[in-house]
Amino acid sequence: EPRTKDAKTVSLFYAAILVVLTVVQLFSFEKFIPLLETFELPGEHTGRFVAVALVVCGVFALPFLLRMKLSIGMRWFSMLAGWVVPAIWLFVSLWVNVLQIPIMNAGYLGASVKIESGWWTVFIAAALGILAAWSTWGLWPGTRAASLEPKRKK
Repeated sequence: EPRTKDAKTVSLFYAAILVVLTVVQLFSFEKFIPLLETFELPGEHTGRFVAVALVVCGVFALPFLLRMKLSIGMRWFSMLAGWVVPAIWLFVSLWVNVLQIPIMNAGYLGASVKIESGWWTVFIAAALGILAAWSTWGLWPGTRAASLEPKRKK
């Protein structure tokens, strides 16, 4: 059970944001990879890795955020996936802004929706991180989920 009603609301809000980001990124995935490659990230195929990691982690974060019945290991994995998405966006946004790499689209909504780049993208990534932290605090997976244990009659 969530620690507070707010934690439940925040986790659902964060899940909704991840669904929108992931679906739009998947909708234009064939253009999303080349878009991320224009960010001049370090490494040869980093753009591809980042695109795949964003989409996969966006999907795998949902079970934790939606409080689905999961094993302890999967709850931890799902929670960590929810942290990877803002961490990647924070790194990418800082990389582009600090190195002043000229890009046409920030990429949050894939290649299909053009979003201007700027320091605000760092703040969006930080906001996603705050939502992930709040969700983690409110839905902490450290104990066996009551929903997995059999109900005992009193």
